[in-house]
Amino acid sequence: MVLLMGGLVVGYLMRDTHWTPIAPFFDAKAGAFKAVFTIFMLEMDLLAGERLGDLRRVGLFLVGFATLVPVLFGVTGTWFGHLAGLSPGGAAVLGTMAASASYIAAPPAVRVTLPEANPTYSLTAALAVTFPFNLILGIPLYLRTAIWLSA
Repeated sequence: MVLLMGGLVVGYLMRDTHWTPIAPFFDAKAGAFKAVFTIFMLEMDLLAGERLGDLRRVGLFLVGFATLVPVLFGVTGTWFGHLAGLSPGGAAVLGTMAASASYIAAPPAVRVTLPEANPTYSLTAALAVTFPFNLILGIPLYLRTAIWLSA
């Protein structure tokens, strides 16, 4: 979180002269960011794959947690969006954002903050359970909730 906040401050203070040297890294044609990101995801997947057998112990709990908590957060986020005066679509988007595990940022944040934590759990929960759940059932639920709240 400290690095995230620091990155926001640095980004805010950065001028064009400071951006120019690092711009090629983010250029879609150069592909350096994609290459580094791919290596990062490969390394995370290798870490998770080493301990894949650990899922047998917590599989059912993990599936329950990775579906029930996003629903709780999604409905709460939709309600806060409604209270803030957002349109039903805006409230549903806020609810979806609240329900979404940060599919890319959460696993490494857990890994850095809790080095003894099993990366298989965070990656499986975020990418194999919560992400498809939100696409199939979550987003329609948050939209229906937003429409119901606005009626």
